[in-house]
Amino acid sequence: MIDWQRARTIWPHAAASRFIETRAQRWHVQIAGAGPAVLLLHGAGGANHSWRGLFETLSTAAQVISPDLPGHGLTRAYAPARSSLPTMAEDIAALLDQLGARPALIVGHSAGAALALRLVLDHPVPASVLALNPALRPFDGPAALMMPALARLTALNPFAPYALAQAAGSDRVVARLLEATGSAADAEMAALYRLCFSDPDHIAGTLRMMARWELSGLGRDLNRLTTPLTVALGANDRAVAPATTRRVLADLPGASLVSIAKLGHLMHEEAPARFAALALECLEAAHV
Repeated sequence: MIDWQRARTIWPHAAASRFIETRAQRWHVQIAGAGPAVLLLHGAGGANHSWRGLFETLSTAAQVISPDLPGHGLTRAYAPARSSLPTMAEDIAALLDQLGARPALIVGHSAGAALALRLVLDHPVPASVLALNPALRPFDGPAALMMPALARLTALNPFAPYALAQAAGSDRVVARLLEATGSAADAEMAALYRLCFSDPDHIAGTLRMMARWELSGLGRDLNRLTTPLTVALGANDRAVAPATTRRVLADLPGASLVSIAKLGHLMHEEAPARFAALALECLEAAHV
């Protein structure tokens, strides 16, 4: 597990961090601001540091709630098997209940966007959703075989995440992984991802999540979505093909689509002011 006493020296907005116990998780969540609640859900392999550039701006107009997902960052999963899309949505709903929060807007990135949609479909969270480069289709090709195999390796060999973390936490590997997203990384961004990728628990949590990330059910249920949905797609996204997401959205005529030129999968980290403004626009529309 990441050592908080060491991590807090570089973790963005550390003063806003809280640790909250629920039945299934010990959550690391950052909370700041007052007003309508905005929930931020990061993607697989990340942590709430990915919202560092939006967090302060959003907190001037809203109560911002930004958790590390189960098994990611500083959130400890007491029940590691609860890594599927529906169970994660259920556990986030339990966290919101404990906080007494009913978000007016959920901003989700990649897998976090799929999680946001599962949350509003399955639970009484009547929030608008802003989905950034959403991962709405199951893995295909080699990834469909690789992720379950890596998860089985983790289950059979408890030392596997340590070996993977040792490899993935090097400067060279982190740089290659971030480059593969199509986004440009600065030094702070690289240092935060290196901190996460070098932690065996974070690696194990990411693999469990991705191996259980079955999205066909979400695809079938999207046609009953009643809450407003805005989708932003980075033209340079190399992790989730924009064309794939556009095909999913073709069956959702009520969704609003925003195309973003030149930015990649981690576009909200490349241009945080732009996406903070977009989130505030969505929040204002939700209150009209």
